[in-house]
Amino acid sequence: MEEQQTQAAAPKPNQPTQTNRTNQPDPASVHAADAGRKRQRQALELQRERILSERTSSPHRRTALTNALADIEEKLAELGWSIHL
Repeated sequence: MEEQQTQAAAPKPNQPTQTNRTNQPDPASVHAADAGRKRQRQALELQRERILSERTSSPHRRTALTNALADIEEKLAELGWSIHL
């Protein structure tokens, strides 16, 4: 029983932001969510740069890098990222 209560009280990773009495999002929750998205986007951008800098003569490795790059760019697009030229 205690275990269930502990799990119920624990915050869920995909839980919507909390609202105050006026149904406005809690500024701290919004800030934390924004910071998390920013960190995730930065990590994906670093991965993308590393993949773009890789040089290989192996066709299998090149295919794997191309697929990884497409996956990373898809995740970045979900976060609202666009290519910066």
